[in-house]
Amino acid sequence: MCSGGFAKCLGISLMPLAIVCVLCNILLFFPGGTSVDSKHITVEVWYFGGILGSGVLMIFPALVFLGLKNNDCCGCCGNESCGRRFAMLSSILFAGVGVLGAGYSVIVSSVAINHGPMCFFEKNETEKVWGTPFSNGDYLSNKTFWTLCEEPKDVVSWHLSLFAVLLVMGLIQMALCAVQVVNGLLGALCGDCCGGGDGN
Repeated sequence: MCSGGFAKCLGISLMPLAIVCVLCNILLFFPGGTSVDSKHITVEVWYFGGILGSGVLMIFPALVFLGLKNNDCCGCCGNESCGRRFAMLSSILFAGVGVLGAGYSVIVSSVAINHGPMCFFEKNETEKVWGTPFSNGDYLSNKTFWTLCEEPKDVVSWHLSLFAVLLVMGLIQMALCAVQVVNGLLGALCGDCCGGGDGN
């Protein structure tokens, strides 16, 4: 497969991943599937890791990768493949943007999973408050801690599931963009099709 065609496959793969990440981030604004006051939403949700990092910043690389297959630049310096090579080289820059965006989402998701969700819990025998009853991911290995959160219902599993999806999707996006860096270098050095002309 030529480098332009391979890049298109990567772009096609990135688009649904970006959409899933945006949807996950939106769902996190409704902890436990319910509507709560904005000040009771876990702080990491407001960092928009899924919407900005793995969403918006991933759309640009995906669109660039999709367009590389049909790139018909007119060439330069008497070399017809020059335009294609430059396009493949520029795709490396967009792949870098994708890695940064996905990396941001991965970091936010990791921190959110470690901190746990914000919920209504019993701070002591006489006081119940909104806050984060967990620390350093202690709830991950002990599900009995999940009962500390009284409201919203099932907020711990909601929080953990959606941020875990964002974490995995972000890692996949980073891997795909890293593959495009290698693919872009090969396309820039060898032309659109190494050993097979320039992909015409």
